[in-house]
Amino acid sequence: MGSMVDFPSNGTTGSGWFSPSATGTGPGILVIQEWWGLVDHIKDVCDRFAAAGFSALAPDLYRGDAVGNSEPDEAGKLMMALNLDQAAKDLRGAIAFLKASDAVTSSRVGVIGFCMGGGLALTVACNEADDVAACAPFYGLIPWDGAQPDWDRLQAPVRGHYAEGDDFFGPAAARALEEELRSRGKDVELRVHPGVGHAFFNDTRPEAHDAGAAAAAWEATLAFFRDTVR
Repeated sequence: MGSMVDFPSNGTTGSGWFSPSATGTGPGILVIQEWWGLVDHIKDVCDRFAAAGFSALAPDLYRGDAVGNSEPDEAGKLMMALNLDQAAKDLRGAIAFLKASDAVTSSRVGVIGFCMGGGLALTVACNEADDVAACAPFYGLIPWDGAQPDWDRLQAPVRGHYAEGDDFFGPAAARALEEELRSRGKDVELRVHPGVGHAFFNDTRPEAHDAGAAAAAWEATLAFFRDTVR
């Protein structure tokens, strides 16, 4: 359903997978990759949003690099080597692309991300607060030292999905983040799904995927974006 597109990124050219709404037009959604890169799973998430009436773009933050599910060590190296300044520019350029697209009806965008991308979803919701209507981090974590967002800048409501058995960002960390944001007056709910682990939404990883939790999180996110992204 989608295809690769290019967009301006602060003097350079970014690229990403763009899936216009199957209905022709719809609210804009920014989809942010896991540490694997812009892989088929992330492209499929964009296509699923398009089938649900949204227009979704996943920027390629690794700019051509990606690894398979069997190469976590290489994925970790790509994640830690990510140029955060360039990633911020690419995310900003992707939002501008969505806002300018004839396939997008909303004046602001919803942001969703997974693992590393969930952390970046929270970051972009802070950095681009005027353009982000809603944020949905899935087991989001921010692995880079000194890269914590300025939470006071966050304006969008946050509805996150985390895992009881997550060894990277478990329930205690999710609750601490939720309490931190609420202490600053933010509209946030971080749901911890019982009996599942990290990456439960990724159906290309049968050892991690949980169909029930994934379906519940997906339907909740669609409802959240339908209510907020206009």
